[in-house]
Amino acid sequence: MNKGTLLALSITVLTILLIASGTIWPVPAAVAFAGGAKKDMIGASSTPQRAVDDLGTEIRLRDWNKAYSSLANKAEFTQDQFLHDLSGHSLSLRTYATLDGFEVQPLHQSADAAEVNMKLRWSTVVGTFVDTRDLHVVKTSGHWAVEWPIVQEQHVPPQVIAVNYLRWDVISSGSGDDWGAQDVESPHVRIVDMHPVNRADGVVILGELLNEDIIPAYVSVRAALVGKNGATLDSEGSFDMIDHTLLPKQVTPFVINFPGIDLTQVASIRMDPVSVLVSASADPVVEVQNQTYNPAPNASLTGQLSNQSGQTVNVAHVISSFYDKNGQLVWVAGQYIDRALHPQTPVPFRIPVPEDLAKNINSERTVIATYSTGSSL
Repeated sequence: MNKGTLLALSITVLTILLIASGTIWPVPAAVAFAGGAKKDMIGASSTPQRAVDDLGTEIRLRDWNKAYSSLANKAEFTQDQFLHDLSGHSLSLRTYATLDGFEVQPLHQSADAAEVNMKLRWSTVVGTFVDTRDLHVVKTSGHWAVEWPIVQEQHVPPQVIAVNYLRWDVISSGSGDDWGAQDVESPHVRIVDMHPVNRADGVVILGELLNEDIIPAYVSVRAALVGKNGATLDSEGSFDMIDHTLLPKQVTPFVINFPGIDLTQVASIRMDPVSVLVSASADPVVEVQNQTYNPAPNASLTGQLSNQSGQTVNVAHVISSFYDKNGQLVWVAGQYIDRALHPQTPVPFRIPVPEDLAKNINSERTVIATYSTGSSL
């Protein structure tokens, strides 16, 4: 028997043994994520951390009955309220989010009570967000159970909200026209600022785009990096870090990322703003309240969003531009709000700022891109 045949035979035998071992003695967590777990297989809640781990696993499996039944304070709210706390009361990023994972950090424990920090990492179509909960865990009947700190959403009483806002409608030449194939001139847009920045993960182009026309525009920006030999290194678009719908005279920041490229490789940059005429309105109005820049350490921009309209905003994207004392653009960053914005119900936001740029920031400006059911960003 040659060495190659012996190696192949050894690998085959080892694989069979591992499969047999996994079948006879399955890892409880693996069984749980395969959907065949029972409560005792996920783990008896013999410690506060195990109780929180079990709850996290049940939430990840979307086993709401088991998760709700395990709570020590379930008499304080219904299962539907518990579910809405995790997935949102209205259509939002939370609605279709999946729990990617969670981290559990014990803080303090006594004989019959404990404090545990839990970070839930949710995955959405626009990236991940982290939901942090400080949990009180109690010992009852010989096992530990979590008291869930439910977030009660404010309910605004029924009322009539008068609206008085501008609206632009587009009448096309025919019902069969393709979107974007229009027989009118595109809105005039202009890049009013562009600033390339070298970051650890690649080149980032920061900028601002102005709709200088009297009609609304759906906008985007593309950029191409040209190397010193005249060849194009890469071409990318602004994608989601931009407010795509601009009313007349409005300005939006934009960000274009070029991973893996260093600014020293770049000889020039070609910029291409694109615009298409679209129907638009100045409603819904989302107001930024209590905006505060918090300097380093842990530099960030915090504030609240307040929906001043009478319709629910399903997705809101906060995009902030940061400037130095000379008014030059330093950084652009944003945050998607994972919960829907209900009328007159403030929702907090926090946008982190890189520590190395924080000391240069003197002012900021924030825009809100919104999506409501039946409309587009």
